[in-house]
Formats: sequence, C-alpha cells, structure tokens
Amino acid sequence: MTQTEETLKGDSMIRSMTRVRTLLGSALLAITALGASSVLARESTSPETVRPALWKVADDDTTIWLFGTIHVLPEPVAWNQGVVARALATSEELVTEIAMDAAAQPQDAILGKSRRADGRTLRDTLSQEQRQTYEAALAKLGLPLATFDDNDAWFAALMLTLIPLKASGYSTDSGIDQQVAAQAKVRQLPNVALETAEFQIDLFDTLPEETQQSYLVEVARSLPTVKADVDDMVAAWKAGDAEHLARLINEDESDPIVRKVLITDRNANWAGWLKARLAKPGSVFVAVGAGHLAGPGSVQDQLAAAGIVSTRVQ
Repeated sequence: MTQTEETLKGDSMIRSMTRVRTLLGSALLAITALGASSVLARESTSPETVRPALWKVADDDTTIWLFGTIHVLPEPVAWNQGVVARALATSEELVTEIAMDAAAQPQDAILGKSRRADGRTLRDTLSQEQRQTYEAALAKLGLPLATFDDNDAWFAALMLTLIPLKASGYSTDSGIDQQVAAQAKVRQLPNVALETAEFQIDLFDTLPEETQQSYLVEVARSLPTVKADVDDMVAAWKAGDAEHLARLINEDESDPIVRKVLITDRNANWAGWLKARLAKPGSVFVAVGAGHLAGPGSVQDQLAAAGIVSTRVQ
C-alpha cells in the first residue's frame, strides 16, 4: 500500500480548498476510508459544551434549520444541546453536502481522478521556485519527494494539509458531520444530499492547472501554522462567532476562480434548492460546512437576494 493510500485509509474524509484556513470550512472534497482510522476520536467522559451557530428559514408550513459544521475535530464536543438538539429532534429530513453513507464514497474513484494523465510528474510541472518550496514541505513531513509525482497538484495540496492535522489528532470521526449523521440514523431520517462526492472531486480536478499549483505552494508554505490556523477556526465555530469564522475562512481568499467555483456558485445552488424546498411542507435540518453560512455570498445572502429571510436562533 502506498503512502497516499495509507493516508486515505487512515482518515475518512478531506473536504474543502481555497487557503489552508479554508480547508475545513467551505466543505468540499469527500475522501472516505475503507477501514478504521488509526487516529480515531479520543474518548471523553465530559466533552466540551459548545454553542455553534444555527439559523431558521420558515414559511407557513415549512421549517428549515441551517447548521454550520466543522468536518474534523481533535475530540468530540457536546454540540447537540438546547435549540440545536430540539431542531434536529423535530426534523423529518437531514440534508448534507454529500450522502453520509461511507459506502457511497468510492476511494478508488478519488485516487483515479487524482492521477496525472499527461505523462509528466507533478514536480516536473512546477517552476523551479515552486518545486523547491514543495519539496521542502515533503521533506519536513518525512515523505519521499516522489510521493505525489503521479497525482494532480490539488490532490497533493489536500494531502499535505491532512497529514499534519491527522498527526495532531484531528479526525472526521469526531467531526460534526459524522455526529449529525449518526443522530439522524438513529431516528431513521432520510438523508438528502445537495451534491455527490464525484461532483466535489470534479470541482478540484477541473480547476486550471496554474490555480492548482498556486494552491499547492500556498499549502506548502503554510504547513508550520496549519494546526494553529485550524484551531482558530474551530474556536470560532465553538463560540458561534460567524463573523470571525467568515474572516478566517472566506475573506482571505484572493483567487477569484477558487472563490467562485468552490464557494459562491455552490452557495447559490444550495439557496436555489432551499427555496424550492420551502414549497414542500415539513421540517428539515441542513448541516453544511460552516464557511458556507458565513460572510459575503453566504447561503443566507443568496436566500436574501431571493427575498427569503434567515433568522439567527443561536
């Protein structure tokens, strides 16, 4: 088994892109494991109580809850409390970015999409300066320089971000998406997916090569602070500080292509789905990456543009 396959097998998902601090916030790429993680969520007898943000969208016969998630955490937290717990308990349907059934996320498809098809190695596509920065990052992580030679730059960048987080104890097993899905499964709620894993992978895979390369270099340069950056984002999520979370996740993104493809366009698509869902009676719990519910161009902004009000309830 290669280093890449071992890393994939060792944690169940990678989502997101833009800057390093956006990795876990805008909720993108899903990579699932076929086996148990070697860095599983640590057991906690008294998990920390948190107050993540929650919004409500409603009309006469429909209620939609908008709950922002964090995809990976170092340990479980007590998020299912108060108004969030009541919202989930009274909902008849769970909506997530992708189907939370791990069997629906084929690892082979992700590895296949990430493979280079131009006969060149990843390092051969980089400028001399980019290659030096990238190779220095690989060496710092103790990886052979050829580890991702057969892969596209987007995949190498995501893996380079995952590895130090995994080493620090972060895991999707304690991530909020998995926890929400587990609660919904107990109640046998149907799980509607806004996207597919394949669609999310394609968002990365179709980014211009120059954009992918710039992102890879950004990640390589940011490795020394990746844990602190993600810790800051998690702290803002725990406190329900959507404004600070927006600054950390979204406002640092200077590449208009990345922001449009990975954040704004998706937010608009989801808002369109939510608008249509209001025409059907019932109560729906929507759990998506917190970065999509914060800052300019958020899902709430897109709904407001369509005349639909979102009310903050926590």
